[in-house]
Amino acid sequence: MAGSPSRDVTISVIAAEAGVSAPTVSRVLNGRGDVAPATRERIEELLRTHGYRRRGRRPRDRIGLLDLVFNDLDSPWAVEILRGVEDAAHLSNTGVVVSAIHRRPSSTRQWLDNVRSRVSDGAILVTTDLDPALNAELQELHVPAVVVDPVGIPDLATPTIGATNWAGGLSATEHLIHLGHRRIAFVEGRPELWCSRARLDGYRAGLETAGLVVDGDLIMPGEFSYESGFRAGEHLFDRPVPPTAVFVSSDQMALGVYEALRRRGLRVPEDVSVVGFDDVPEASWSSPPLTTVRQPLADMGRLAVRTVQRLVRNETIESPKVELATELVVRSSTARA
Repeated sequence: MAGSPSRDVTISVIAAEAGVSAPTVSRVLNGRGDVAPATRERIEELLRTHGYRRRGRRPRDRIGLLDLVFNDLDSPWAVEILRGVEDAAHLSNTGVVVSAIHRRPSSTRQWLDNVRSRVSDGAILVTTDLDPALNAELQELHVPAVVVDPVGIPDLATPTIGATNWAGGLSATEHLIHLGHRRIAFVEGRPELWCSRARLDGYRAGLETAGLVVDGDLIMPGEFSYESGFRAGEHLFDRPVPPTAVFVSSDQMALGVYEALRRRGLRVPEDVSVVGFDDVPEASWSSPPLTTVRQPLADMGRLAVRTVQRLVRNETIESPKVELATELVVRSSTARA
């Protein structure tokens, strides 16, 4: 009945019924003045009708539980970030709830409902877009969030932690150029990700600085998976004039390129040099060991925990946007052209 408390009603439900955005509902709840009177009245009436109750603000000195959210958990890259988060959380006696939402809106909604029920203190979102509606609901729940490897251009209102992807792409390309390679291919990651675009831009910059033409036919799509690396390798090395080197946007995809080369009787690095990105453990175990750009993945996870803890305690963070340095690790998969 009208006015009775409803635990199932969320900001998004109120926003949909009022025909406004979730941030607008959040502004009304927070007593902000930048909402039109008629809109405010309509939202307040819906809040009364549904008996909506704000969750009470909890003490800011607790950090007993945090949520760690991945799109997928099927890669060594994700495991390395998880390892760093677990290390930092263990040192501070903080519990961690791990979720994978698989880029499905329904899974995101289910996760948010679970956060509401288990009273998490903070959230770490990995390669997940913190859209305004989700951000507004987390703010309403008083759950501060940090984004690791943001999907799009980072929003300075939300702390983000990433790596120097552009510099990493540049160093990988320059390494191959210094070895005498001129026909250098590139395998992209998922194009909607900020890190993928930055690595491509670093590759382009390396070629252009050396006075080499950026050949669009040598830039292959990928999805940060072994299978997409294998497919890219098939396309590149079935050509009449294949590249002599390939820079791949992740180690997983680089190992897929390895397999495409093996099936064609081509050797790494005698016939083709290969560079990856990430430096997951498999990179050093592969045959030959993979030259790659090291991302400090575990350190990114540790820093994300420390940042959330500061936000929960209402402490000042050093910067809303942090990029940890990448490093080229030269192994046996690259040689002179």
